[in-house]
Amino acid sequence: MTTFIWVAVVVVAVVAVAAVGYVVLQQQRRSRLRERFGPEYERMMAEHENKRDVEQELIAREQRHAELDIRPLPEESREAYASRWTEVQERFVDAPGFAVTEADQLVASVMAERGYPTEDFEQRLSDLSVGHAATLDHYRTAHEISGRAARKEASTEELRQAMVHYRALFEELLHETTRGR
Repeated sequence: MTTFIWVAVVVVAVVAVAAVGYVVLQQQRRSRLRERFGPEYERMMAEHENKRDVEQELIAREQRHAELDIRPLPEESREAYASRWTEVQERFVDAPGFAVTEADQLVASVMAERGYPTEDFEQRLSDLSVGHAATLDHYRTAHEISGRAARKEASTEELRQAMVHYRALFEELLHETTRGR
């Protein structure tokens, strides 16, 4: 064989190895994101046509989250928040709409003390998705019901469900001792 053919074979082999390596790296990244974001990964993939854009968004979320100073709550804060949650649940009997609003505010307070920005709901979802993807749908549902409750459009059963959903995220935020990484 001539030198040209050998060079061509080597170039084709290098390109093939690089292509296989690229595909393997993409699969590993996709698998890592799917594992990290769980239901949030699946929800975003179902909602968007461009899968690469979704993965880039999730990676950007991880990078933003890494820059936040997320910290566990001190024991005294956890106890105080747990006590406040009990009070909110007790108020539900007499004023369910008010209790749901309080539950929303209490979750936001815990988030703020932990170091999460709380100004914008969509940003809260984005930031929480990195370490709390499994309970994110609870938070979305609770927030949606809370909005309807503010307009007097939610039934008592829906308000009860909102409390259950808020509690799922509240307890996770309250008792988490790591940075969720």
